[in-house]
Amino acid sequence: MIPRPKLRTAVLGYGLSGRVFHTPLIAADPDYSLDAIITGNPERAAAAAAAHPDTLIMPDAESLFARAADFDVVVIGTPPATHAALALRAIGHGLHVVLDKPFATSAAEGREVIEAARAAAVKLSVFQNRRWDADFLTLSRLVRDGALGEVHTFESRFERWKPAGLRDWKDSAGIAGGGGVLFDLGTHVIDQALVLFGPADSVYGLTRRLSTGGSDADEDASIVIRHHSGVDSHLSVGLHFAVPAPRFRVLGTEAGFETWGTDGQEAALDAGMEPDDAGYGRVPDNEWGRLGVPGAMETVPSDVGAYPKFYRSFAAGVHGHGPLPVDPADAVATLQIIEDIHERNRA
Repeated sequence: MIPRPKLRTAVLGYGLSGRVFHTPLIAADPDYSLDAIITGNPERAAAAAAAHPDTLIMPDAESLFARAADFDVVVIGTPPATHAALALRAIGHGLHVVLDKPFATSAAEGREVIEAARAAAVKLSVFQNRRWDADFLTLSRLVRDGALGEVHTFESRFERWKPAGLRDWKDSAGIAGGGGVLFDLGTHVIDQALVLFGPADSVYGLTRRLSTGGSDADEDASIVIRHHSGVDSHLSVGLHFAVPAPRFRVLGTEAGFETWGTDGQEAALDAGMEPDDAGYGRVPDNEWGRLGVPGAMETVPSDVGAYPKFYRSFAAGVHGHGPLPVDPADAVATLQIIEDIHERNRA
């Protein structure tokens, strides 16, 4: 079999997502070459050059698009307010696009990008990496296998203790610019709920901001989704939770399942672990979830976390060998829920 050519890839942005997620995952995947990293921040440019000495460091998007013919894929990891415009430019140059979450700052923007990609016949996906968290993979398996019976209640939380509030653009951008926890952590918990239990029939949500200042960016959010399937999802994200609660608590007609703590892949990548290291994505036995009923709870071996599968699946999709890892229409459904919650909280 003749090996297929590597996908020549540029990563726009070298903040947390570019540094911790995109560049390590792409550099470790044999289907890609990491050809360029784009950042206008001198310190980040130096860090990118040190971490990826064979990769071209470019100062801005103009430099990238001036050489668009040298690339096949653009990964956009810049702040959300720039996502749609940058994606449309990349698509206009015939490039395949991976957008970090949130996909855009509105469902309408997201639909515009999807239509442009369809018209240009390029591939478009959204980096919803939490679909490949170890605990979520484990839960998905249990639900699929019927281990809980008929699920009726899904609780999911990304609750943190960061009373100083949001930092940088996530605060200053405000809701209009994609700031706040609902666009950030909320995107993950909503996406996971929709993946597990299908589309929403009704949604209710509350947001809260405890910090003073000019921004309207929310710092805590509670969301309730009644799915068409009949399952109720209770989702919580935010920064003002001094007492921990389960990451997942899932209740069915025959059993329940709970997990505590956060998937370790982000911390491992941030600490320099390579995605192809033998221990990558593995969950220690003492952190496995539990399944059962009161008085009869059993530990469930965890699936292995698998963020590298996103880029593996994206490459397969580009080459026509399988579906994209995340359908961008899913990301629009998530954005629509976020928009509806923000709109109701303004009223």
